[in-house]
Amino acid sequence: VQLQASGGGLVQAGGSLRLSCVASGIRSIVSINAMGWYRQAPGKQRELVASITSGGRTNYADSVKGRFTISRDNAKNTVYLQMNSLKPEDTAVYYCNLRDGPLGHELDFWGQGTQVTVSS
Repeated sequence: VQLQASGGGLVQAGGSLRLSCVASGIRSIVSINAMGWYRQAPGKQRELVASITSGGRTNYADSVKGRFTISRDNAKNTVYLQMNSLKPEDTAVYYCNLRDGPLGHELDFWGQGTQVTVSS
């Protein structure tokens, strides 16, 4: 499994960005347990930003609720993260994640990360 993330960049506070993550090496993301986005700011631990299950159930960190939206295009094996009303505290490296496998024995796959910088 390979995950290719893109879409990061430099944006002013209040602006928007859309991250994309394309999964390859698998037939389809339709049956994948979940895909999501994590982020890691300098000096901080990696944290979950948003995730979406195969059934379409979404989960968001409290800090991004109402501003970020995760979605998936199964035909393109792609997951998106639409980020609106960005704040300087959203600055981090954003990583795409794919989690799959039997319950209790899931495997995590990670993309290379894409930098998001929000200026004040």
